[in-house]
Amino acid sequence: MSGYVGRLAPSPTGALHLGNVRTFAIAWLRARSLGGKMIMRMEDLDHPRDKPGAAAQAIDDLRWLGFDWDEEFVQSERHPFYRSVLAQLDAYPCVCSRRDVESAQSAPHSGEQLFYPGTCRGRFRSWEEAAEACAPRTPCWRFRVPPDTTIDFDDAFAGHVAQDISATLGDFPLARDPDGAGYTLAATADDLDMGVTEVVRGDDLLPATPPQILIARALGREPPSYCHVPLVVGPDGRRLAKRHGDTRIAAFRAAGVSPERIIGWIAYTCGLSATDEPASLAGLVGRFSLAAIPHAAVVISSIPFARGNH
Repeated sequence: MSGYVGRLAPSPTGALHLGNVRTFAIAWLRARSLGGKMIMRMEDLDHPRDKPGAAAQAIDDLRWLGFDWDEEFVQSERHPFYRSVLAQLDAYPCVCSRRDVESAQSAPHSGEQLFYPGTCRGRFRSWEEAAEACAPRTPCWRFRVPPDTTIDFDDAFAGHVAQDISATLGDFPLARDPDGAGYTLAATADDLDMGVTEVVRGDDLLPATPPQILIARALGREPPSYCHVPLVVGPDGRRLAKRHGDTRIAAFRAAGVSPERIIGWIAYTCGLSATDEPASLAGLVGRFSLAAIPHAAVVISSIPFARGNH
């Protein structure tokens, strides 16, 4: 194997659908085409939204489609590790709600990113004290961002990205968990611990990358490279969801659609094939090219395979 290490990171908050499987296929093909290693990491820390049986179904669907991997991890089993990482970071507990943060904005904001001015810096001596102060809500850990902190990096697909975190985000949240077991901290720490060399994921997560790079460097490590690819979206331009129809892999399987039909559609949308003729994931390794993938989102106006052309 080469030194390349990639990862698949499904979350059991819902069933796998065409959108996230297309992104996983790009990640898998990128690793295998470079002779690299692939890690499977189940990101099951979003407990209120996790669906019973979804993790096992995701693994089964991916194997049915032809995915394989060399190592497997489950985030919910790694709390002691996240606690040890949290102890190395300059973080503090915060009891501010999203509404509190929104009301503190000095200028209009858009999207998911809000500026946090450090309201709870030095306010609590411990997580337990903060938890008591905001019960029944749960506090969050925030990373203390140094002044004049700008992160810039070159994304393998999205190009150059730069963000002044101290001016646009302020002290950003790490996790809503006493051990630090939340997406921002856990994904960053796991990528470092597992030796991931490149993170391939949807471009909806591009805004999460500068904070994760900052965390990695605060831990004295260099982060992996990043590659953010376009999503599959509905006619409204929003990422694929139930409102756009049933695009679950499990639904296609139940309808008798073959894995080769699904992979063929993915190959076509990725510019790897002139048509959506059936294909296997392994058969695409030799022709995979990141440069072939269109930079526009894939718009689904009707459900593929819906007419039973299996």
